[in-house]
Amino acid sequence: MLGFLQGLAYGLFVTCLPWFLIGMVNPRLALAEPHPNRLQVIIRYWLLVPFVAFVLWLTSLWGGFGPSLGGWLAGLAAIAVELPLERGFRGWLARRRARRQAARQAAGRRAEQAREAREKGALTLDPAHPPADADDLVLAIADAKRQLMDAAREDIAVQADRLYSRYHHVMAVLGARFSPEELAFQRAHSLVGEVCLGAVDTLNTMATQARGVAEVDSDFVKRRLAREGESLSVAERLALKRRLELVEQTERHLRELSARNESALTALDDAAVALTRVETHRPQASVAADQALAELRRFVDGAGRYSRTP
Repeated sequence: MLGFLQGLAYGLFVTCLPWFLIGMVNPRLALAEPHPNRLQVIIRYWLLVPFVAFVLWLTSLWGGFGPSLGGWLAGLAAIAVELPLERGFRGWLARRRARRQAARQAAGRRAEQAREAREKGALTLDPAHPPADADDLVLAIADAKRQLMDAAREDIAVQADRLYSRYHHVMAVLGARFSPEELAFQRAHSLVGEVCLGAVDTLNTMATQARGVAEVDSDFVKRRLAREGESLSVAERLALKRRLELVEQTERHLRELSARNESALTALDDAAVALTRVETHRPQASVAADQALAELRRFVDGAGRYSRTP
């Protein structure tokens, strides 16, 4: 064994210089790193591998045996065998990291989609086929969504689904807490309807403004200004810039109206939370829960008095 180690050390010493020269010419041939450089070649074949060979040589000296042929041949082939194995191991690690990163990204996308679905609401309103039991407010929301989709603004039409989902949720909570004949139910229903109708009016306004600039292709105008800016006349350049200003002003106003609708959705969420806190059912227990718990504890503490002693 010691002779094998000594021969291995000599073989590594001999192969350091050829691999060093190969690495200085092309580091990819002598290193397994994904982005090798000549400094890494110097560190490996001028310092690291000679140090390993020196340690092996010192370890084998005390036995008194000479180097073996098998160790010598193993030392000559060690680096040539190690490089493909190291490349395969590094590739396996890279693929493993890539799979983990892809799994994390997929989980992040699923979580983001779940958050968007919760924010959007579980209910989606089809303008062409509204629910059979839809009231006038739901029909108005469906019509507003249809107008937005006709204006190619599906990003804003999502607000109609969110409004419909919030309205449906608030009405379900309201119906569970109050009877339709009660004055509180009628008052709350009226207020919720007013808030939703205001949001519908805002959606209709957004649809009207979106249709006004639907035919303006801002990307085409920007490309034309960038590509033909020098050859355009002053009047034509001013006209193109005016188109961009109209689109920007409309988008800014649409964002302001969208923020107004967000306030309405928040008000509906507040109403749903407030209604869930209303206690309208008579408790079934004859005593309060805290009082019953205290009585039970006192009974357990004194239960020993009921035991019979012989």
